[in-house]
Amino acid sequence: MKIDLAALYTAAHNAGNAAVQSATIAPMMVQQRANPLNDRSDLIKQYYVEDGVCGFASIVVKPANSAFAKYLALNCGGRKSYYGGISLSVQAFNQSLQKKEAYAYAFAEVLNAAGINAHVESRMD
Repeated sequence: MKIDLAALYTAAHNAGNAAVQSATIAPMMVQQRANPLNDRSDLIKQYYVEDGVCGFASIVVKPANSAFAKYLALNCGGRKSYYGGISLSVQAFNQSLQKKEAYAYAFAEVLNAAGINAHVESRMD
């Protein structure tokens, strides 16, 4: 059975966006102190970051020579992953790690359900 790669990408993308819409994001407070090495020094500024911590997330599809990995590389900006496969970086959602991870995990879940080997890589910035 031949898989419609564009339709699979669209389904995964829609699942990712739905996951972001239903995600509960923990906001972050950032403080600037007079002495950055002393948490008891005077507070100069305080910022409320509604989108939470900053970071990166990507979906990795293996092997790199699979049909869907090739589709990502040719049509969606997928790039070679350091440890093999094709990596699709989540570019949306500003710098929010939680939103990027929610999208990536939902995206990978759709691919895995379709029999494609996909996992998520992420890191805080």
